[in-house]
Amino acid sequence: MSLPPLATVADLNTHLQTTLPTPQAELALKRASARVRSYTRQQITFTAGDTIDVDGGDRVLRVPQRPLVVDGSNPLTVVELGDFGGLDLTLTEGTDYTRLGDELTRGYPYYWTNRLMGWPYNRIRGVWAPRVRLICSHGYQETPDDVMDVVLALATTNVSNLLGLRSESIDDYSVTYATETVGDARLNKDQKDELRGYRKGAFSVTLS
Repeated sequence: MSLPPLATVADLNTHLQTTLPTPQAELALKRASARVRSYTRQQITFTAGDTIDVDGGDRVLRVPQRPLVVDGSNPLTVVELGDFGGLDLTLTEGTDYTRLGDELTRGYPYYWTNRLMGWPYNRIRGVWAPRVRLICSHGYQETPDDVMDVVLALATTNVSNLLGLRSESIDDYSVTYATETVGDARLNKDQKDELRGYRKGAFSVTLS
């Protein structure tokens, strides 16, 4: 799935107070957005009806892409996938699991937890199946301001030294570029700190 850049050409032109050639601006924003998404492990852009298979096996399942959006136009479907060709089970919120933010918690056991559920799910009640399929919407309708600030800063670095030169000179004029402007723009420590709240590092769920 191809995701749009996290800022527009108009945003970049306004940020720079100039008008860049559109292909140059689009490439710079595309590269900057890829850096941010790679670091945060998040798509960030709103996506409706995405199908994601995640690992279960615990009581709490965390949706890998956030924020999770659930409303009348964006339903959440949760399916425990049957093992080895077994039956899939579509779960009901409030009955089979509870939802708090991006966390889905399997229902509490009604009896001793060493007693197994009946056919076809012979496992402890209150624990997610090994694999769970989510059909959900997630992300932001508009790029958060702090994320856009980082994207525009990276894109600005990309357009300031497109060829990745260490230094250049014209007649009597010469300039030496800072290390961070050589080659592709990279996130610095301050920018990583800005993005840390969006980073998926705290999640234990992995895409299957």
